[in-house]
Amino acid sequence: MATTDDVTESKLLLAEYDRIKEEQKTRIGFRDNLLYFTLAAATAIVTITVQSGQPQLLLAVPVICLVLGWTYLVNDEKISSIGCYIRDQLGPRLGDLTAARSPVFGWEVYHRDDASRTTRKRLQTAVDLLTYLALPIICMTAFWRSPATQTPLVIVSLAQTLALAVLGWQFLRYAER
Repeated sequence: MATTDDVTESKLLLAEYDRIKEEQKTRIGFRDNLLYFTLAAATAIVTITVQSGQPQLLLAVPVICLVLGWTYLVNDEKISSIGCYIRDQLGPRLGDLTAARSPVFGWEVYHRDDASRTTRKRLQTAVDLLTYLALPIICMTAFWRSPATQTPLVIVSLAQTLALAVLGWQFLRYAER
């Protein structure tokens, strides 16, 4: 059994750091796999559509992209929030306790100062928009141009377009982080 002498604020902060870095690592892996899964699912839907000759199946792609894109975005935001918390809260608190002369958890700041970071962030946003916005729009356009268009499905596709616009706006909004 630990005594109160064994439990210090700095030990608690380091334990918190370990746990949230583990959560961040898990979220990064999950987020990155969502991109691959989205592409695989969309490819499967397009393949089934071509083989079956049923273009209305293409309307499944926007649903997949909306659900997985939102999940991707939420995880990405949490990953960024964890980094921000470490930089702005946890690191400074631990630095004050230890009277450190340089920032604690320096990597959390250092990797953000890379000269190519802005370019990488913009390219990643472009990939995200291409995957979660352009891909479903292409599928909907193919559906709209097909002879299988029916009023109820066109209405559904227009609702999907609106939802995709909101998702795209959210991707752009969070791209600044």
